[in-house]
Amino acid sequence: MNYFDEMWQWLTDPNHWVGPTGIWVRLAEHVGYTLIALALAAVIAVPLGWGIGHTGRGRQFVVATVGAARALPTLGLVTIFGLLMGVGLAAPMAAFVILAIPSILAGAYAGVESVEPQTVDAATAMGMTGRQVLIGLEIPLGLPLLLGGLRSAALQVVSTATLAAYVGSGGLGRFLFLGLKTQDYAQMLAGALLVIVLAVFFEVVFAGLQRVAVPRGVVALVKE
Repeated sequence: MNYFDEMWQWLTDPNHWVGPTGIWVRLAEHVGYTLIALALAAVIAVPLGWGIGHTGRGRQFVVATVGAARALPTLGLVTIFGLLMGVGLAAPMAAFVILAIPSILAGAYAGVESVEPQTVDAATAMGMTGRQVLIGLEIPLGLPLLLGGLRSAALQVVSTATLAAYVGSGGLGRFLFLGLKTQDYAQMLAGALLVIVLAVFFEVVFAGLQRVAVPRGVVALVKE
């Protein structure tokens, strides 16, 4: 019997799905960590990205910072924050937020910047203020790119949220670390597969949201 057969048996065992340490609980924890990290990162990155995209101020600095932040090792961040904050969810959550910010920030300002200058000029000529142009024109037209940034951030956070178990929190990473500790490779493979399935789920959801967010006028133009 190979490891994949053992993994399938582990996954199909009803006892592994129930209880406080079962798959459903760990899956809910993993989704919760991902959504919380995305929400916190969006609160920071989205307004900042919109402001940069609208005014153009600080763009070069932000682009350089975003590139540098994407190169940060998540495990290193979790370890450092774990030493500073102790065992628990705060340390990995701080790392996940830092990981998610660059993609969301890039999507936010790229979305606003993607609006044609002629369109902005026409809106200004009609008497719209800068705030009205941002809220009524640039943000709606840039929404697909913002969702693209959220989509990329979600995939990154889902895949690295397994590290929450590294400092004593829950999530699907529990199966990976416990399997490694006990040499239960079937459990490790099952945990890895569940993370992949969850990542695909988020990918599908955000891809659908991106399609829905495309303004009707743009869709009609593409069809023509």
